[in-house]
Amino acid sequence: MPEMENIKSHDGVSSNSAIQYKLASDDLERLTTPTTVGDNHNQVTDDLNRSLSTRQINMIAIAGVIGTGLYLGTGKALANGGPLSLLICYSLIGGVVYLTMLSLGEMATYMPISGSFATYAKRFGSESFGFAVLINYWFNDAVSVASDLTALQLVMEYWTNFHFWVISLIFWFFVLFLNVFHVKFYGESEYWLALLKVLSIIIFFIMSIVANAGHNTMHEYIGFQYWSHGDAPFVDGFRGFAKTFVTAAFAYGGTESITLTAGEQKNPVKSMPKVVKTVFWRILIFYVFSVFFIGMNVPYDYPDLSNGDITTSPFTIVFQLVGAKAGGSFMNAVILTSVISACNHALFAGSRLAYTLGTEGYLPKIFTRVNRFKIPYVGVLVTWFAGGLCFGSSFIGAGTLWSWLQSIVGVSNQIAWWSIAITSIRFRKGLERQGKTHQLTYKNWTYPYGPWFVLVFVTFIILVQGWSTFSPWNVSDFFSTYLEVGVFPLTFVLWWLYRKGKDKFVKYEEMDFETDRYLETEEELAQNLYSEGLKGWEKFRYNFADNFL
Repeated sequence: MPEMENIKSHDGVSSNSAIQYKLASDDLERLTTPTTVGDNHNQVTDDLNRSLSTRQINMIAIAGVIGTGLYLGTGKALANGGPLSLLICYSLIGGVVYLTMLSLGEMATYMPISGSFATYAKRFGSESFGFAVLINYWFNDAVSVASDLTALQLVMEYWTNFHFWVISLIFWFFVLFLNVFHVKFYGESEYWLALLKVLSIIIFFIMSIVANAGHNTMHEYIGFQYWSHGDAPFVDGFRGFAKTFVTAAFAYGGTESITLTAGEQKNPVKSMPKVVKTVFWRILIFYVFSVFFIGMNVPYDYPDLSNGDITTSPFTIVFQLVGAKAGGSFMNAVILTSVISACNHALFAGSRLAYTLGTEGYLPKIFTRVNRFKIPYVGVLVTWFAGGLCFGSSFIGAGTLWSWLQSIVGVSNQIAWWSIAITSIRFRKGLERQGKTHQLTYKNWTYPYGPWFVLVFVTFIILVQGWSTFSPWNVSDFFSTYLEVGVFPLTFVLWWLYRKGKDKFVKYEEMDFETDRYLETEEELAQNLYSEGLKGWEKFRYNFADNFL
């Protein structure tokens, strides 16, 4: 049987296990009724290739979006707020992101489509709300492409004085290549780049412990002495604390965009909940632990820590601290690949949102065109070109431009989390009103408190994080912090006016929960039933192969 061959090649289990899988499939045929072609449940708006495996999705979820925000942004955050502000802000924003992903995972498992939360904003909110979310996040991804290309220049300064824009231009075309061919190119490249990031951060943890314990260029035990050094642990009081929120939001940005892969995932009912579960550990290990070790080993007043120079990346500093001659170059190479990975993912996510702008009727249907690999090539090209135009502004100075782009993307991420909270609340109320809550295959266990906390807390930090721009008054910092706060409602109003004021939020009773609702195939149901029946070593081996191999 094809099913048996598939499961054998998948995880190498015994023939006896394959027989169990076949029996589960036979049981399933007696318990399920096939869905007819004319059934409304089969109506979909996407026409993309479901080829991203659980292995690829899990690794992208774990480390795929880790990039310049963590490697470069933490230095600026440490200088602005001190070690304890850094740790608290990253922990708080990490909590917000986890709660957001629980809400989003619930919706993405129910309706796994490429537009994800932007499409949900229209379907469970209003056309104007959906347009504002889509434009905001597409702009976020286009700017992220530019931000990563700009960061490449800062990374390359560590090795050479060559014309940096040439290097960035080469990688600009390279990420285009990865995104216009089969989605497997994107998935496989992200898998290996993410794996490299995981290994490098683990090495960073080991180096941090070694350096802190006394094996460093100063030949002394460091401990927590930098937490009481100068104005630490809180530098510049509440002003410094508030400024750190933008940097943290920039670092965590992109986590929610993982659900944009839902339209191209195999067996999303199984893989999406796994993605959400990995987010908690990703936040704790790769972000909270990283900033904890950075605060322990790097003083907040380290020379030029807050500029854009790669030599002052906290990660590079720690490697140099242990006296490893090649440590700085190694970490710099890792940061280089991480920047390429983040740029690759930003282009992928932005292209799917441009595609969704077409499928939802906001832009001409040309944006819905796909090539023979079912890649939305028009969306890829438009996002790629827009990112290149933003990158063209680097003539003002790579460090200055990167700081601006960092602030814009950070606030845009916060607005995305805020909109997901609103959509999640309306989604669940609509299900309850129509008596369809039982259809959820994955439930957000924090509802309703989780989404409401995100809504209130994110509103608070969006308003206060620009506190320092008022005294003394700084026009440049004010606009970089609050630009997106004005753009989001403006795009909402523009579409509302385009609809001549007739656009209203959809009533709970009229919400469409059938179009794009995912119904597992019989093979997927059988495979899920089989995996749930495994125990002990067989279950561990199957899950390990499914998630990582």
